[in-house]
Amino acid sequence: MPLLAITVLGHDRPGIIAETTGALADLGLNLEDSTMTLLRGHFAMTLITQGEADAATVEESLAGLTMDGTLSVAVREVPPEPMPSRTASYVLSVHGADRAGIVSSVTSVVAAVGGNITDLSTRLVGDLYVLTAEVDLPAGTDDEALAESLRRTADGLGVTATLSPLDSDDL
Repeated sequence: MPLLAITVLGHDRPGIIAETTGALADLGLNLEDSTMTLLRGHFAMTLITQGEADAATVEESLAGLTMDGTLSVAVREVPPEPMPSRTASYVLSVHGADRAGIVSSVTSVVAAVGGNITDLSTRLVGDLYVLTAEVDLPAGTDDEALAESLRRTADGLGVTATLSPLDSDDL
């Protein structure tokens, strides 16, 4: 059975999630993974589904969402991915005055040690910029050295950064 990646983007309104997931359930698709958020009044959702329906059928089923022109829907088949090897999970938190380059700078430090960002959100509240990311690190990574490198990078940006282990109970 194919895996499908479905994205729904556009102006927020009540009912988008219910309408989308209802149409997918009617097609017999199982939601395997999803993320949904609001970005300054704009709705963004990505879902990974599995079932018998193909991408064209799903897109046709979701066409009603796009009728008024405020939402766009894209559907594409994605290959199954092997389960990742066991890694250590962490939460990266960054706070401080807003400025360009925060995300690219701190995520580059994580990437340099082979770390993978598995979830990331940012918010600007007044002048305060807040970044929260879930990070998977390869086995054997020196997390203290990484935390220190992140602190130095953050200091250079005028923000603070902390790296904390993510308790598996939090997942």
